[in-house]
Amino acid sequence: MTVTLLNRPTGFHQVPAHDGVAALLAGAQDEVIAMSTLTPNGPAFGPREVRPGLRYRAIYPDTARTAPTLCRHLGAMSVAGVAVRTMPLVPMNALIIDGSVAVLPADTANGSVAVLRLSSVVTTATELFERVWPDAVPLADSDIPLDTDLSLREREMLRLLSLGATDEVAAAQLGISVRTVRRMVAQIMHRLGARSRFQAGVKAADRGWLLDRAS
Repeated sequence: MTVTLLNRPTGFHQVPAHDGVAALLAGAQDEVIAMSTLTPNGPAFGPREVRPGLRYRAIYPDTARTAPTLCRHLGAMSVAGVAVRTMPLVPMNALIIDGSVAVLPADTANGSVAVLRLSSVVTTATELFERVWPDAVPLADSDIPLDTDLSLREREMLRLLSLGATDEVAAAQLGISVRTVRRMVAQIMHRLGARSRFQAGVKAADRGWLLDRAS
C-alpha cells in the first residue's frame, strides 16, 4: 500500500479508498463509527471487515431502506454485528476509528480518501455523529431482507455449531457473548423460516451457507 504524505506536520495524508481503509480498519482496537451517504467515493466499510470484540455503529440515509441493493447491504452490516441506524439526511461522509483517526472523502480524482489524526477534526466528526445518533432510527430485524447472505462471523458460528460445539464454546471461539450467539441463531432461523435449529441447519446447508467460500 502506497501512502502519499501531503503535509506531515498536520497529520494529514491520503490512502487508496479500498485497501487503505481496510488497513486502517484492521488496526482498530475499540470502536468504529461511520456516517455514510453510500456514495462510491466515500470512506466506508463492509460486513467482511467487521471483527469480533469491537463495537461498530453506522448511520445511513433512510432511502437505503427502500433500495433493494442498499437494503441488503444494511442488512448484511446488521447481521455482522454493526448497530445500524438511518436518518433522512446524513450530514457527512466520515469514518472514525478508535476516536483517534478520521477518514474523509478526498478532493481528488484518483479514488483516494483523506486520513486525519488532528484531534480537532476527529473530535468535531465524533461529536457530530453522537449528536445525530440518538435521533436516527435503528434498523430492526424485520427490516433485514431474508435473502441477506451470511456474514463471516455467522458462517463460522454455524460451522462450529454444526461440528457439535455448544453455544458457550462457539461464543468463546468467536470472542462474543453467549447471548449474542443465541441472538444470531434466532435471526438466522427467522430469515430461513425455520422452527428449530436442526431445520435451520438443513436449510442453511441447502443454501450453501455451511460451505467454505473461496476468499
